[in-house]
Amino acid sequence: MTEVGRKYVFDFDSTLTRVEALDVLAEMTLQGKSNRDAVIHEIQEITNLGIDGDISFTESLERRIKLLKANKDDLAPLVDELRQKISKSIAANKEFFEKYSEDIYVISCGFKEFIDPIVKEYNIPSDRVFANTFKFDEEGNIIGFDEKNVLATHNGKIECLKQLDLEGEVQVIGDGYSDYVMREAGIAHKFFAYTENVHREKAADKADHVTPNLDEFLFVNDLPRSLSYPKNRIKILLLENVHPVAFDNLSEDGFSVELIEESLSEDELIKKIKGVHVLGIRSKTRLTPKVIDAANKLLVVGAFCIGTKQIDLDYCKKKGVVVFNAPYSNTRSVVELAIGQIIMLFRNVFTRSTELHNGIWNKTAVNSREVRGKNLGIVGYGNIGKQLSVLAEAIGMRVYYYDIEDRLAMGNAIKCETLEDLLNVSDVVSLHLDDNKANHNFIGEREINQMRDGAMLLNLSRGFVVEIPALVEALKGGKLSGASIDVFPHEPKSNGPFASELQGIPNVILTPHIGGSTEEAQRDIADFVPNKIMYYINSGNTVDAVNFPNIRLPKQNKAHRFLHIHRNVPGIMAKINDVLATYEMNISGQYLSTDSDVGYVITDLDRDYNKEVIKALKKVENTIKFRVLY
Repeated sequence: MTEVGRKYVFDFDSTLTRVEALDVLAEMTLQGKSNRDAVIHEIQEITNLGIDGDISFTESLERRIKLLKANKDDLAPLVDELRQKISKSIAANKEFFEKYSEDIYVISCGFKEFIDPIVKEYNIPSDRVFANTFKFDEEGNIIGFDEKNVLATHNGKIECLKQLDLEGEVQVIGDGYSDYVMREAGIAHKFFAYTENVHREKAADKADHVTPNLDEFLFVNDLPRSLSYPKNRIKILLLENVHPVAFDNLSEDGFSVELIEESLSEDELIKKIKGVHVLGIRSKTRLTPKVIDAANKLLVVGAFCIGTKQIDLDYCKKKGVVVFNAPYSNTRSVVELAIGQIIMLFRNVFTRSTELHNGIWNKTAVNSREVRGKNLGIVGYGNIGKQLSVLAEAIGMRVYYYDIEDRLAMGNAIKCETLEDLLNVSDVVSLHLDDNKANHNFIGEREINQMRDGAMLLNLSRGFVVEIPALVEALKGGKLSGASIDVFPHEPKSNGPFASELQGIPNVILTPHIGGSTEEAQRDIADFVPNKIMYYINSGNTVDAVNFPNIRLPKQNKAHRFLHIHRNVPGIMAKINDVLATYEMNISGQYLSTDSDVGYVITDLDRDYNKEVIKALKKVENTIKFRVLY
């Protein structure tokens, strides 16, 4: 049981539940009324005035009940609704309420009629719930409240707690100033401002501790909890203007998230990354060994893009840092841009557009051709290459492809055994290569000379795969009749000035690395990558990690989970299990995956553990990282 004498006093509205119950009741009883929104808004304003102590609570109650026009029959549906509105971290820690129920009290200015049935499910009996009660008329209409109840008066919570005369340390957990006053009056020892549902400055400024969720409260008090480490203490840094949905997804799951619009230099990132558990980047931020060494708490990196060449994957793995990317989320966006650019190149659209912008009308069919019947050569037949193959064939193009891997053809596409074969046959070549260093200057003077006279080139893959001076020479000399370049060997860190030798050449489309930059793609990435991050942080799953052994874990079922990352040398599993046996731990499940460098073992345990076992597991030779999940 809890330490002798400590008592926990909880508020109800906006603490145990995510909502103010009377506000919910108003939404129900005013349904269909023409003035519903205005009345609800007025009730909410009165609620806040009372909570912050700006009007007497008696006045707050009187004014709201007059506006409610509720009946006793409305209370059962209200309770059903409130059951769905329990605060997330409260519901996740139901075991705490059941185990410590003798030391838990509810003091609320709400009403027992709807509080009792809710907290009863958390093992809190009615005699430890102190709240107001309604008055009803003969038809069951709510016409008022018991004015004699001390909680119906201004600062009634102070008097209520005084009358309880609880022994030992009293801790109050609530969202409003009306909860803090018990601490101010000296009858409570600590006040925890509960901000999971609403952050009231007047309460938070006065609090001994601001508590974004119940996990934080339990962590501070060293009490049993659903998570060994509160999510609000896990710091996430998102760079390069990652889509705001990613911020929302991670914040809503309880993490502390900071969003920075631009990329950071190595020195800037070294200063910023200390204490960060999760880093989210796009293509411009470089994650070097020096940065990784400075990241003293880093667990996982999310690349909100396809490529990972900006990340030292091997060094991350060596340090036990898992990396996820978004290999599929922007595929369609890149393919659609490629199709559009192919059509615009064949129609010479940008040349005509530039002429019009310069005041020249030049209506002509010269160098303007359909794409139907033309040969498209796709270099790199991965996810993007295959989708491009299908769409290009659908608009009447003949598709050829080349890939160093043995790839199955889509539709009627024809596989070329060599790059030269593809270049010889293609009217337009589209590059979709990965960030392998071997692809540096993949297309240079020699390869361009192997292309058909008057052919065109697209690069929506990596900036370093095309030798730009050779391309410029081929375009100016007439060997190639057009090009579309979305990626460049050197790209600015942020939006602003840009210069390239390709500027000003007719029938050359230049775009600022926007192949995957559509609202749909960025939204998909902002869902996909955070989900992978959250699965890893919350459960240890490494499915789709690009640098780590992949393990798909079952959902925890009232078990403790130990996550152990180690160098892949013989005997580590035996040493881990020797430690667990020494401390008489009963293993309910164990999962191991390795690659040539590291091993990742997850152990589920079905009983409480001595904290000394954690120290022992961290000391196992060749341990890289160790983490505990409850």
